[in-house]
Amino acid sequence: MPKCKITVIKRTLNKDLIDQFIVDEYKGIQKCEVFEDGQEFVIDPNQAKVPEGFCDWAWADIRKDIMTIASGGNIIGMKQDGATISGCSDWSRPVYFKIERLE
Repeated sequence: MPKCKITVIKRTLNKDLIDQFIVDEYKGIQKCEVFEDGQEFVIDPNQAKVPEGFCDWAWADIRKDIMTIASGGNIIGMKQDGATISGCSDWSRPVYFKIERLE
């Protein structure tokens, strides 16, 4: 399988949900501190390990999308073949990634 590039396109903070559902002692949380907007990772999907510096939780969430793109799949509705947008499932401060097949 070809390598893929993962780009951090957006880190978000759902302040309204945090205020409504999180206990006071954790309401000061900020956007994800593991990643920076624009950060890029070039990965070999044939390797089973999490890339250095990548969040384990986010990796588990987006791994299926990486495998779809790396194995030649395309996502219906995407403007660019060989690419998709995916994200981690941290509802309070999700991170969104662009995954691109490098051919």
